[in-house]
Amino acid sequence: MTKFSDLNLNPKVMKAIEEAGYETPTPIQAGAIPPALEGRDVLGIAQTGTGKTAGFVLPMITMLARGRARARMPRSLVLCPTRELAAQVAENFDTYSKYVNLTKALLIGGVSFKEQDTLIDKGVDVLIATPGRLLDHFERGKLILSDVKVMVVDEADRMLDMGFIPDIEKIFGLTPFTRQTLFFSATMAPEIERITNTFLSNPARIEVARQSSASETIEQGVVVFKPSRKDREASEKRDMLRAMIEAEGAKCTNAIIFCNRKMDVDVVAKSLKKYGYDAAPIHGDLDQSQRTRTLDGFRSGDLRFLVASDVAARGLDVPSVSHVFNFDVPSHAEDYIHRIGRTGRAGRDGKAMMICVPKDEKNLDAIEKLLQNSIPRLESPIKAPPAGDEVDAAMETDSGPKPRRARTRSRSKPVTPEPEADAPEVAAPQKAPVDTAPQTAPVDPAPQAEPVDTAPQTKPADAAPQSAQVASQTPAAPETHAESRQPERMREQSQQRDTGARDRGYQRGRGGDSKVVGMGDHLPSFIALSFDERRTG
Repeated sequence: MTKFSDLNLNPKVMKAIEEAGYETPTPIQAGAIPPALEGRDVLGIAQTGTGKTAGFVLPMITMLARGRARARMPRSLVLCPTRELAAQVAENFDTYSKYVNLTKALLIGGVSFKEQDTLIDKGVDVLIATPGRLLDHFERGKLILSDVKVMVVDEADRMLDMGFIPDIEKIFGLTPFTRQTLFFSATMAPEIERITNTFLSNPARIEVARQSSASETIEQGVVVFKPSRKDREASEKRDMLRAMIEAEGAKCTNAIIFCNRKMDVDVVAKSLKKYGYDAAPIHGDLDQSQRTRTLDGFRSGDLRFLVASDVAARGLDVPSVSHVFNFDVPSHAEDYIHRIGRTGRAGRDGKAMMICVPKDEKNLDAIEKLLQNSIPRLESPIKAPPAGDEVDAAMETDSGPKPRRARTRSRSKPVTPEPEADAPEVAAPQKAPVDTAPQTAPVDPAPQAEPVDTAPQTKPADAAPQSAQVASQTPAAPETHAESRQPERMREQSQQRDTGARDRGYQRGRGGDSKVVGMGDHLPSFIALSFDERRTG
């Protein structure tokens, strides 16, 4: 079995390793350290939690033990995708280099430029940075990368997911061509492989585990449920999450809860706090000081639940995480491996549970395909649908458009209340509004009903003067209901169509009727004229 003493490390580095309590290197460390000490490029592929950080920190300290950095010209460069991972690499560097006279600087967002500029001006041997903040210093003229001898890219696949690949390619172009490159990743996407083929020269490839494999010490499970309504999906998922936590009981000493979106991280954290759970969010939009306090509280045990985006899924070493809850199914199958890798570390047992709704079933299938195994389905801890009474009540209110339509029709109901006693007589005329128009007048004032009723009876009898009286009274009908004119218009329009005036609809642009009437068998005169003009022309 290989030991650290067999790897030709600097004696001062070995002393620090022994004080840290390590004797045997992990497979990725045993495979990466010897070629790195020989000056070769290294391509390391291993799942999360296998000790990749020490795999490049130990040989880098050994190679940099001799020499001195100049102002603004670091001798080595370590690129990390997140601030937390960069801070963790800086902690490892402090642990293993305490007996070696080397300096370092940590360039991450959320920290004052002035403090970082002060460190760079003094000259640093190791520069640990995130890509964005590194380029900010370079563009401000505070940093020169022409003296970089060793360049490390950690968690390269996460760099790809976060959109840092163009920045990585730019940084590669700013460093010397003769540099030594140590490239570490948990997975090898096609884009990552393209970069390694472009910027690495004959690298030593160390792959100690199948790409994207989960630890055997982690018990996995997924709860598949269908929400009662689409607009209640998020709230019912939060109900499900709380029920899963309660079902674990005392076994859940602490847990990381992963969400796909930063907005959901805040919402879930607030929801847990509302129901009495000790929870705090962590994601990229928070201040660095707040992120550091939250992470330190979780590591020390003061915080029980850490609600996180994928910013906490890569490289963070929290030794004793009992549970991981995936509130959302990750959209990238590889992210599932890194999320559940936060538990079951260093040979400990862990448990990873996930909530899956119907829209996430495709992502769940992709994860199972990557694992080459199915994730056990768990029984829902909620026996009845969450908030069932409220859902039923909400569904009843959702059928409310029909009553609203009834209210819009009820505006014409002043005509119907009084004739309810004569329902048989009123029901038939309602089907033919043309006949009932004169009868609607008696509803409002009783005195007007007599002349309107007698007018049809006196028409065939004798008096022209009475018809004149009826004619003089008929203009009052529009005051009772505006629809009384509609039957007359309909009859006029039908008469005009019968007499051959269908071409009137083509005059809309010149003030004609706005209705378009079909021509039928009639041929309008203007069409005949157009044919005549063609023949004469």
